[in-house]
Amino acid sequence: MTDPTPHTLRELAGQMPELVPTARLVWTAAVDVAPREDLGDCGYGERYIVPITGGEFWGGPGFETLRGHVRAGGADRQWLRADGVKELHAVYEMETDDGLVLGIDNRVIVDDSVRPERYAMSHVVVTAPAGRLGWLNRRRFIGTLQPLRPQRQAVLIRVFLVER
Repeated sequence: MTDPTPHTLRELAGQMPELVPTARLVWTAAVDVAPREDLGDCGYGERYIVPITGGEFWGGPGFETLRGHVRAGGADRQWLRADGVKELHAVYEMETDDGLVLGIDNRVIVDDSVRPERYAMSHVVVTAPAGRLGWLNRRRFIGTLQPLRPQRQAVLIRVFLVER
């Protein structure tokens, strides 16, 4: 008698349902920034910093109550790698209209060699106070980044909840 139990990892994986993530827009932020400052070569590429000077954010469909302003004082630390790809690490705060402060840690990869639209995708970690927005601490978020220049010295960030 043959044992019908799968024995290889591939056979075991084949028995599991494929969980395909979906994403839903949670908020859009228009973030005002100061001019980029050159911090010099670090041996692995050029370093820059972009001060965050303010902005606003608003919730997507189903999240309309999530709105407020981007606090000044954050910064986007940038590294231009030798291969031409930029790694961005933006840390800043967003304050809701009712006074709750969300900490945002946004890590972006920008590849300008991709055409017609550059690749600019991020992983966003939110630190929210306990209470009505505490659920933000328990989920994964991804984001997109688009420049708003030359009309404004700002960037547009859309943040999506990764769902199953």
